[in-house]
Amino acid sequence: MSDPDAALDYVNEMARTRGYVLPYHKLMANADIDVLKAANNLVAAAYTDDRKLDKATKELIFITSLTVMRASPGHIASHIRVALDLGVSPQEILEAIEITLPEAGVVTFQHGFTVWAEVVGAQGIEPTIETHDGGN
Repeated sequence: MSDPDAALDYVNEMARTRGYVLPYHKLMANADIDVLKAANNLVAAAYTDDRKLDKATKELIFITSLTVMRASPGHIASHIRVALDLGVSPQEILEAIEITLPEAGVVTFQHGFTVWAEVVGAQGIEPTIETHDGGN
């Protein structure tokens, strides 16, 4: 077990730096903060630290890679929200998800698209003729 005050301070700093905290971060902060810190240092070096790519570009890459990996909807949604907060448009995020189509396929794309549609509140168009549900 970690020191509760130190763990809370660390999680708060992660939230400030990243703009989000995942459920496993909260659990690891309490269970084994040393490993969480080691993992977070790797993430900082590759993702959160200022380098050549701007934060918005990194978020688009993250959204695309998480979609390909079929990460949990909550994980993908957290990066979509961060991208939106950084000024990335819903259309730009959709285009990043669409990049998954040629290499990872329709099912993978649909996974990310469904999360995107929920986060941005996308509205569909209902046909005016009778259709089948398409297996869904």
